[in-house]
Amino acid sequence: MDERLRGIASCEGVDFYGYADLTLSKEAILEQGGERIASFPRAVSVGIGIPNELAEQLQDRDRPGVRVSYRNHGYKVINARLDAVTSKIACEIERAGYRALPVPASERMDNVRICAEFSHKMAANLAGLGWIGKSCLLVTPQRGPRVRWATVLTDAPLDTAISRVKAKCGKCTKCVDICPVHAFTGRAFVEGEPRESRYDARACEKYFDKMEEEGLVSICGLCLFICPHGRKR
Repeated sequence: MDERLRGIASCEGVDFYGYADLTLSKEAILEQGGERIASFPRAVSVGIGIPNELAEQLQDRDRPGVRVSYRNHGYKVINARLDAVTSKIACEIERAGYRALPVPASERMDNVRICAEFSHKMAANLAGLGWIGKSCLLVTPQRGPRVRWATVLTDAPLDTAISRVKAKCGKCTKCVDICPVHAFTGRAFVEGEPRESRYDARACEKYFDKMEEEGLVSICGLCLFICPHGRKR
């Protein structure tokens, strides 16, 4: 089954692929998504890289063309690709006789907490694909945070014996310093700590709402743009 699943991911242009043991973070999953989501012990994590030229354009994001281009190809197109591949992976797992639930690549389920019902970044972190940076983005060794993620929850007996990637942010605060609404505290990720100790999601929410009120295509992405682990390429 592993070979078949990886084959699907490869054919769909997936750049990052791994298996996560969700029992390591069951309490956090239960709190965010409830019992149904927390009933799955494992996950398939998939990621597709954001084209480098798209990410580099973010330094000129005040230009309307850049806003439209990034919103379309950096969000909509990649999210659609991720949803297509997780749907196919889930179907393949079910054909083998196991449970599988594809989680939408980018759909908010809670407007109060401003979050989805499951964290793709957490799954990617548990799958050994990267670490949680000071921007609360998943940072990969290969492409930095310039990746979008999706997940398939499952009970299939997948090999989750992997090594977690150690954080490599060090003393860098570029993502913290560039944020136009000062949404990050600069605190490094500590497992078990609430997101609020590192990130003010409401500040970002208000910033995007203001752009939409002004008739602008709402994008930011400066924390993604500035990260040295993505720019070094």
